Amino acid sequence: MDLSLHKRTILEDCPFCGGAAILEEENGWCFYVTCVDCGAKTASFSYEKESEREKAAETAAHIWNIGKAMRSDNGE
Repeated sequence: MDLSLHKRTILEDCPFCGGAAILEEENGWCFYVTCVDCGAKTASFSYEKESEREKAAETAAHIWNIGKAMRSDNGE
């Protein structure tokens, strides 16, 4: 991932457990945010062109920061 993009992205703590979040890029086609403690995550936001890449990262971060994350616990 572009280090400057990573440094510019501000992520709130996990809405479920308060853990740290990280912005992940999946094989050059999408971004999502995940909690390193409980595994909660956002949906994936895809991009096809390099020009769309930053917007996908920003969207994933925004969705995380407003608390729109999913979590799968045992038994669900």
